[in-house]
Amino acid sequence: MQGLAAAPSRARLPFATLLGGLCGVLALTLLLSLTRGIVPLPWTEALAALADPRGESFAAILVWDVRLPRAGLAALAGASLAAAGVLLQGALRNDLADPGLLGVASGASLAVAIGIVFLHAAPTALPGFALAGGLGAGVVVLGAQRLSRDPVRMILIGAALAALFSAMIVLVIVLGNEFQLRTIHAFLIGSLIGRGMSDLLRLLVLTAILLPAALLFSRALDVLRLGEEMAAGLGVNVFRLRLLLLLTAIGLTAPVVASCGPIGFIALVAPHLARALLGGADAARVLPLAMLIGAVLLTTADLLAREAVAPAELPVGLVVTALGAPAAILLLRRHLAP
Repeated sequence: MQGLAAAPSRARLPFATLLGGLCGVLALTLLLSLTRGIVPLPWTEALAALADPRGESFAAILVWDVRLPRAGLAALAGASLAAAGVLLQGALRNDLADPGLLGVASGASLAVAIGIVFLHAAPTALPGFALAGGLGAGVVVLGAQRLSRDPVRMILIGAALAALFSAMIVLVIVLGNEFQLRTIHAFLIGSLIGRGMSDLLRLLVLTAILLPAALLFSRALDVLRLGEEMAAGLGVNVFRLRLLLLLTAIGLTAPVVASCGPIGFIALVAPHLARALLGGADAARVLPLAMLIGAVLLTTADLLAREAVAPAELPVGLVVTALGAPAAILLLRRHLAP
């Protein structure tokens, strides 16, 4: 389970075909997100409203103030989580690694819970608490992991600290009142309900540098796939490179948790789907493809969350868990099979 085989790439479909196809699927999903809802819009009216950002019609306000920010946030969050998953799986040389092992989500959730229960933080301040908590938890995990250069021990340390953060969340919840518990629960389950343009712009600013940086790590990930001894022989400081990859993954994950709450499985499943489609291609192709897959998965899950029980709405975290858990079980069976 630990090592990633350095087998030659045998793409099942041309990379350009896969990339174009996924871009088309993402565009279709985004268009559906603009047209579907309690008040359906014809696609022609939605496109006309999209071309008129300063329009004062009902359609323009609905598209630009409600549906476009939410759909864009889902796409950007999915891409960021998928990129973080590729970086973590390459850095730790473990196909089952995901941001949950770094305690970012649990650290962000702990900060939100503390802000709500003890500091009586306003709802508008919660993303700031979540971002600070996620980044702080990541720094704590990285600091603890400096005690070990073994990827397996790094995973165990991260999992132990994530469990500690989760236990502290339970302790804080016990001390809260009923209203505070509902607020914490709404964050913990992961949701895009009520998200607006400010949430999208905040995530865009925080990931505008890190997503391109993730793509620049493609060569480094391919070197790590050769094994630590081979990488060291090529002049790579493996431990420092691994820390850089982990830090970038934390930087990609924390803003998503701050904007959307904890969203599971995207970071685990998207890289595997990309490798399956490409037949185990190099990271320079896996990374952009995984990012597109992550964007499609989360925008599709959000669309299902809005339509499954309309006019009511499900939290997107619940839909992602329902779809991602069976996929994760299949991955575990594949990697743990004798």
